[in-house]
This record gives sequence, structure tokens and C-alpha cells, in this order.
Amino acid sequence: MKINELRKKSESELQRLLVELRGKLRVLRFNLVAGKLKNVSQIRETKRDIARVLTLLREAKHKKQEINIKKK
Repeated sequence: MKINELRKKSESELQRLLVELRGKLRVLRFNLVAGKLKNVSQIRETKRDIARVLTLLREAKHKKQEINIKKK
């Protein structure tokens, strides 16, 4: 998933996407252990997508804090 696509999403959509990606990663790991996973690079890509979403959520949180500080 591209970072530009993720930046267009709202914070609630990012939270929902994060839950979905973590579930996907869990399934991929189970499939890897069971020997059903053929494309192991999916695990790496999913981890990177999770990191991107977490980064955007932290940025949004930081922006909110800056706005609250400026209001005071």
C-alpha cells in the first residue's frame, strides 16, 4: 500500500485498516508454520504496511497535540 493512499484516509479508517493488517499477518504466520504459504514476502510487505499505518497515526496524534498547545 502506498503512503499517499494512506494519507487520504481518516484516522478511524486507519485504525480499522491496522486491525485488518494485524489479522492478515497472524494468518500469514500460521500458514507459514503449516507450510501453506508459498510467497513469504507477503509477511514482510504486511509488516511494512503496519509500520506505515502506525507512523501516520502517530503523526496525527502529534498534530493534535501541537494544535492543543497552540490553543492554550
